[in-house]
Amino acid sequence: MAESDDPTAIRSIAVRGDDLAAALEAEMRSGGDAVLRITPPFSGRMRARLHVPGDDAYDAPAPIHVGPRELVDEPPAYPEPAETEDALRADPDAEYTRERHRERHQDAVAAWREAVRECVVDEVTLATDDEHRVAVTLL
Repeated sequence: MAESDDPTAIRSIAVRGDDLAAALEAEMRSGGDAVLRITPPFSGRMRARLHVPGDDAYDAPAPIHVGPRELVDEPPAYPEPAETEDALRADPDAEYTRERHRERHQDAVAAWREAVRECVVDEVTLATDDEHRVAVTLL
């Protein structure tokens, strides 16, 4: 399909799991405004890449921003450091150390990022004039 200024030319978007997890993590941890951005010109298959909006100025047509929660169905709870600490302190086979706590929390966050990949929706509605639905592919 040829490139177009019309976002309804999009039939599917592809997003890297790492980009989606990073955007969702930013939102869950700090209320950040990271999004997945689809940049024109538009065609049938498009990439949605991690983006943090700022004072961006765009010519028409503007990129489409998709919030990370729109791309996941019931994401797992983000692991909090205090929860990781409590679990480590409750483990009778491990002595608590700051280093062990840091390692366990890093492992918990890595497991969370993998779990996010399992929650990706099959379709999403893009914010266009006619609420255009497209397929979602995880890379």
